[in-house]
Amino acid sequence: MNLPDTAGRLTPAAPLAPLVWFKAGGPAEYLLEPKDTDDLSAFLKTLAGDVPVMALGLGSNLIVRDGGVPGVVIRLGKPFSYARAGEGHVITCGGGTSGILVSSNARDAGIGGLEFLRSIPGTVGGFVRMNGGAYGREVADVLVSATVVRRDGTVETLGVADLEYTYRHSNLTDGTVVVEATFRGHAAEPADIQAEMDRIAAAREASQPLRSKTGGSTFKNPEGHKAWALVDAAGCRGLTLGDAQVSEKHCNFLLNLGNATAAEIEALGEEVRTKVKAQSGVTLEWEIQRVGVTK
Repeated sequence: MNLPDTAGRLTPAAPLAPLVWFKAGGPAEYLLEPKDTDDLSAFLKTLAGDVPVMALGLGSNLIVRDGGVPGVVIRLGKPFSYARAGEGHVITCGGGTSGILVSSNARDAGIGGLEFLRSIPGTVGGFVRMNGGAYGREVADVLVSATVVRRDGTVETLGVADLEYTYRHSNLTDGTVVVEATFRGHAAEPADIQAEMDRIAAAREASQPLRSKTGGSTFKNPEGHKAWALVDAAGCRGLTLGDAQVSEKHCNFLLNLGNATAAEIEALGEEVRTKVKAQSGVTLEWEIQRVGVTK
């Protein structure tokens, strides 16, 4: 494959397992870490149109299949990790910025209403794309605009309405990379913001297996239901397949107990979906993205 030049770093056969929460899965055919937005735009403008492109954030909410990911995986590194507060209680963040960094910088600037981002295990690029949310709030509630680089290299800035958000979904097409986003909160005392962040952190620690190799919430909450309750009612709490397990602490989380393959993790999820359908009649939809090819 002939690839364009880049001012960033381009690595062939790059292992992805170390970069994802499950610590499982195959390599990227190529891993691109662009220098900046202009570098990414120029690369994509020249890249052959039939080469697949996928963005990778912190690697939560993701199963990378054991055969790896064909084409180019784009990872936004340090040049895209920033959070700058502005007037009107807004904060502008790079696509590679973690939710914790966004909420912490907002706190320091006296911007409330963004505390829930602290609990989303991902980067701005990821949770803007999927309308991430937690504790009764979601990105659609706070997003002002997002700057994206399209698959053809075009750079666009989109308002929140342009993204046509629904539950855990936007209209951004495959290969589109979110490189920056601006969020709006409200005036608040930093101490009060910190107290809310602490409350959220304690609630997550108490209810979720945060210190395990996991992918976060596995299934979307169906209308009128909680996914974890359906999984529990179907008798799946603690269910295992190889080294993959349904968490006993929170059964909407899958775990890699040691050396689970991506195939085992995904197959366990499918087994859970089958059991829930048989028990309740509800078809669970994956919230975790599954990418790449089987081995």
